[in-house]
Amino acid sequence: MITIENADKALKDYYLDAICSQLSDGVSPFFSAIEKNTSNVFGKDVKIAIVRGNCGSVMAGAEDADLPDPYKNRYLDITLPLKNLYGTIEVSDKALRASRDSSGAFVNLVNAEMDGLISSAKHNFQRMLFGDGTGALCKITSKSGDSVYKVDSVKDYFVGMCVDICGTGNDGASDITGIYVTAVNSASSTVTFASKITTTVTGSKIYPHGSKDGELTGLGAIFDSKELYGYDKTKEPYFAPYKVDAEGKLTEDILSDVLDDMEEKFNSKINMIICSYKTRKKIASLIANNRRVVNSVDAHTGYGVVTVNDVPVYADRYCPDDRILFLNTEDFLLSQLCDWEWLEDEGGKILKQVPGKASYTATLVKYAELICKKPCAQAMLYNFTATANNETD
Repeated sequence: MITIENADKALKDYYLDAICSQLSDGVSPFFSAIEKNTSNVFGKDVKIAIVRGNCGSVMAGAEDADLPDPYKNRYLDITLPLKNLYGTIEVSDKALRASRDSSGAFVNLVNAEMDGLISSAKHNFQRMLFGDGTGALCKITSKSGDSVYKVDSVKDYFVGMCVDICGTGNDGASDITGIYVTAVNSASSTVTFASKITTTVTGSKIYPHGSKDGELTGLGAIFDSKELYGYDKTKEPYFAPYKVDAEGKLTEDILSDVLDDMEEKFNSKINMIICSYKTRKKIASLIANNRRVVNSVDAHTGYGVVTVNDVPVYADRYCPDDRILFLNTEDFLLSQLCDWEWLEDEGGKILKQVPGKASYTATLVKYAELICKKPCAQAMLYNFTATANNETD
C-alpha cells in the first residue's frame, strides 16, 4: 500500500541516484568534461587561491655561484558565494490516493514528475553555463502590440517560462514578477506574455522568475563582463580571455591560428571548441574538402563531434551565433557543497503538504558555483562570416 512514508522512502532510496546520474552526465559536453568537487567549499563560499604566472626559482648557474632566490609566487584569491539551485515536483493528494493500492500507478505518477524535473534542470543548468550570472535572458526594446514586445534576443525555449521583468521602466514602476511567456516569434524577435502589462517596460530585462543575480557565473561572465570574480580585467589581465576579431571572415587558417596562439602565447592546450549549431555547420563546410571532419562520438563526453586540428567542435543550443569559444576544460571547476539532494524537514520528510492545498511537494537542491581557474587561457573568435565551397553565407 502506497503511503506518504514509503513514497518518501522511494524518492530518497531509488530516485535520487538516478537523478544525480542524469544531471551529472547528460547536461552538455562542456558540463560533462569539467571537474566537480567539494574541496574548495568553505562554509557558504567557494575559495580558490591561484598562482599567477609560470616562472619560478629554477635557473642554471656556476658550481660555486649563489643559489637562486626563492620565487615569490603572486597569488590571486577567488571568493564567491555558492549559488542556490532548486527544483520542485508536486503531487496532488487525489492522485496519490488513486494510486494507493497500485505500486505501478504510483511509479508512473512519480516518473512523470521526475521526467519533467530532470528535463527542466538540464535545460536551466545548460543555459546557466553560458550566462553571466545575472540570469538576464534578453532586453525589451519596444512594444509591438497588446502583450507583445520586441526584444534584442529571442529563443524558442522562452515559451512557457515564468519570468520577471526588472530594470529601467520609464515611469519608475515596480518590477513585474511571475508572468508567463506564451509565444515567441523568432522572425520578428518578439515575445508574447500571458497577461497585459500596464506599465512601460522598454529598456527592462527579462529574467527567469526569482533568479535575478543568483545564477552560476558562466561563460558569458568570462567573455563579456568588464569584471570577473571581483577583478577588473583591464587592471588584471589574468582574468581577461583572448578575443580575436575575424574581421568578417571565417577560414580554416583563422581557426588554426587561434589554437596555435593559445598554446604559444598562453601555454593553453585547447581541448574543446563550442559554438552554435549554425556555426558548426559553417565550420564543417569549411574543412570538408580537406577531409578534416570526423563524425564520431567522443568517448569522454558521449556526444557526436566534428574536429578541427583534432580538437572536437561541439554545438550547444545556448551558445550565441556570433561567437566560437575555444576552451581548456581542465581550467574549469564546478565547486559544490554537495550533489543534488532532497530538501528534508526536521523529521527527515521529503514530501510536504502545500499549506492550504490538497497536494504535496518535494524539492531538489544543489549549492554550487562554476569557476574558471585560468580565464586568460580561454579564447573567443567573433565578427565572422563563413565562406565555404565558393558560397557566401
